[in-house]
Parts: sequence; structure tokens; C-alpha cells
Amino acid sequence: LGLLDSLFTALDEQQMSYHLFDEVFPNPTEALVQKGYAAYREAGCDYLIAFGGGSPIDTAKAIKILTANPGPSTAYSGVGKVKNAGVPLVAINTTAGTAAEMTSNAVIIDAERQVKEVIIDPNIIPDIAVDDASVMLDIPPSITAATGMDALTHAIEAFVSVGAHPLTDANALEAIRLINQWLPQAVDDGHNLEAREQMAFGQYLAGMAFNSAGLGLVHALAHQPGATHNLPHGVCNAILLPIIENFNRPNAVARFARVAQAMGVDTRGMSDEAASMEAINAIRALSKRVGIPQGFSQLGVSKADIEGWLDKALADPCAPCNPRTASRDEVRELYLEAL
Repeated sequence: LGLLDSLFTALDEQQMSYHLFDEVFPNPTEALVQKGYAAYREAGCDYLIAFGGGSPIDTAKAIKILTANPGPSTAYSGVGKVKNAGVPLVAINTTAGTAAEMTSNAVIIDAERQVKEVIIDPNIIPDIAVDDASVMLDIPPSITAATGMDALTHAIEAFVSVGAHPLTDANALEAIRLINQWLPQAVDDGHNLEAREQMAFGQYLAGMAFNSAGLGLVHALAHQPGATHNLPHGVCNAILLPIIENFNRPNAVARFARVAQAMGVDTRGMSDEAASMEAINAIRALSKRVGIPQGFSQLGVSKADIEGWLDKALADPCAPCNPRTASRDEVRELYLEAL
């Protein structure tokens, strides 16, 4: 809680009372949201401050829903179902990152069904987003790598999304460039302030891109092992990213050629087809460089787990923006390749 001291000091100086709810865990569940909302009501609070990465911020977004709408928060899974905005929410981000501090997405696990419910609604966008690289300096290398690859996934999925447009393209390409350049440096030396700052910019730009363009099958498939095996979201994305984008590549060859350029590949003299393959190679190289596991089998996942994920992945709200439609059998093959 050392990072919170400056926040508490500022609140104390303004003579503002507050209640600390510090029970959030990775991959938050509806039960956690209900517990947090009960604490909010009991303390008689007027607004919310989320401090942390994607899990604390998503939890706060879900609590925000419950301050003005009947529960559970998972009932609002899908797009545009939250009728009322709820109380103000300030999101102070400490990772780079999920971009949860500025997006309209929240992911909450329905533990009974073992599925991640994706809530997408402008009414849950935090009212104030704060990114301060100085609070990111002590994030461990493994979390830096996982959250950084999550941000790269946001940028690439947004760039090849069926919902992409010139504004999201500009943000996504710059995010890819920044993350490719600075993530290894942030992993190698967490106290490299410039690397932390550039990663904060990169993940924010990626958030701006996918908040408008949407995501895709990487997230749709990644949500399932995250829900059933409690695996880090960024690691799940990173394992699946090169596999699914290689599947998508025939439908977006020219775009993947531009991804390669943004990742520092010298594509002069290459055809778009060749350059698009280099994009996939660059993704794999970056993932390996920052220490991401190269398959789900290293994380306790087996072939037997896959069958229960297929329908849930296809029903995930992130799937429709993917540039290539996948059949149930194709999703199975993608998971098998990711083992």
C-alpha cells in the first residue's frame, strides 16, 4: 500500500473522508464486485477512486454500474446495456497496460459459469483518468511484460479490426511503434522512467484505438483460459496473438505489412505478403524477448480443457470485430496450436 500514501495525504489535506477497499484480486468476480459495492454503501461514499491496473479499475467500473442500476453487474455483458452512468469514477492507472482507465470496457468473471463477461458501455468510462509513470517504476518484470503485451494486442487487434478507421489507425500504429521500442527496456530496467513514460503513452494510445475500433478473436479466445485457470490476461493474449493474427493475415495482408513497419521491420523491397509474415515473426520475437511463456501447456492447460471454451469464445463480445470469421473447428485448432 506504499503507493497509496500520496493519495491518502492529498485526500487528508482536503479534509475528505474515504474508505479503503483493498480486497481486489486478478480476474475479478461478480462476488468481489458485490462485496466492494456493499463496502461502498456501508461507508456512505459519494464517488469512487480506482488505484491499480486492470483488475481494480474493472472492479470499480462494475461497482459504478451498481450505484445506479440493479445488479448483478454481469447482467450488462455485451454492448450498450448500462442505462445509468452511476457515481463519478477517478481511475489512477499503475500499469501499462490495460488502458482500463479510459475505455468503455470492463471484464468480470461469472464464477458459476466460469466465463468472463465483457461489459462494453460508455457509461462506465472513468470520469478522470490518471497515468503517472512514477507509480509504475516498481512493477515487476513479469507484470510489465504481460501488461505490455496486452497493450500490443489492443493496438494490433484495433488496427486490423473491421471497425478500424483513420483515427484509430493513427493511434494504433503509434502504439505499436512505442510498445515495440520501449517494452523490452521497461522489462529490463523497471526504473527507466523514460521507458515507463513511453509505455504509458503507448498503452493509452492503444486504448484509444480499441475503444473505438473494437478488438477481435485474440481477446475472445484469451478470456476463456483466464476464466477457468485464473491466468494473467496479458499472458493469455500474448500466447494467442501471433497465432490468431497469422490466421487473420490473409484477410488483412496490407495492414499486417504496416504492422511490420511499425515494429521496426525494414520492408523495403518486400511484397505485402512477405512483410505481413514478418509482422507475425516480430510479434513472436517480442513476446519471447520479454519472457512470455510460449504455450498454454506451460501454464497447466491441457487439450481436455479446450472443448469447454469453444462456444464461449465464439459468443464473446470481442469476436465480431475480427477481420476473419472463425468456425468452431477453427477455434479449436487455434487453441490446439496455442498449447
